[in-house]
Amino acid sequence: MPLRGFILAALAACLGAPAGRPLRADQQYGHQRTIWTVAGRRAFVIQPVSQRFAEGKRPWAWYAPTFIGGHPNRSNQWLLKQLIEAGWTVAGVEVGESYGSPAGRKTFSEFHADAVKRLGLAPKACLVAQSRGGLMHYNWAVENVDKVACIVGIYPVCDLRSYPGLARAAPAYGLSAAELEDRLAEHNPIERLAPLAKAKTPILHIHGDSDKVVPLEANSRVLIDRYKALGGPGELIVVKGKGHAEIPEFFEAPALLKFLIEHGRQESEKK
Repeated sequence: MPLRGFILAALAACLGAPAGRPLRADQQYGHQRTIWTVAGRRAFVIQPVSQRFAEGKRPWAWYAPTFIGGHPNRSNQWLLKQLIEAGWTVAGVEVGESYGSPAGRKTFSEFHADAVKRLGLAPKACLVAQSRGGLMHYNWAVENVDKVACIVGIYPVCDLRSYPGLARAAPAYGLSAAELEDRLAEHNPIERLAPLAKAKTPILHIHGDSDKVVPLEANSRVLIDRYKALGGPGELIVVKGKGHAEIPEFFEAPALLKFLIEHGRQESEKK
């Protein structure tokens, strides 16, 4: 067997996949990345060189939105590479422009089950939601609070009306814009926070006060205010004078790394 074939077969065995299952190995952030499929969707995983945590307790960052070849990208390197070098796994799954729809949530559930079973990860993931990844992660998280250790939002979308707008989001839900508006209590993150608050899921957002794409007040501000009013532990870091940009002020904020490490460690230390 050629060397590349041998490596891919070994990866397949490691991931619990049949040896003939299509896989690809490459590099990201200086570490090995493996691509596999879950429910017909591409997923990625970047694992640390050495496993520092016991099977079933390995902390991990679940990044969204995943577009392999696009996101996560170079801007995410500072945060995600430090996590990997601290022994974390970083992973995610493509669900297209699903805007947090039930179909996307279903794939998220299949991905979570697959990743935990195959990779020995902790049952609770640390969610990293960037921009429209907020719709994806929050709508899944409120239905799966027992699988979420914490949530970090980098200028996350929290209200479908703010972005992408109901007319644009509705087809992903199989609804008209009017029907989606009538059912926002079922599908809009800012309306669905009670389960997370009851579970005391820690949330930290960082958002610029000059964001024109995902305005602060209609998204992170209202979500964190409502979450705290419900008794949930939420914090908002406002970056003055900055908008929806891939810049160090958002992507290299030490507070995000500290928050993730703290809550990931708590999961790894549970008996």
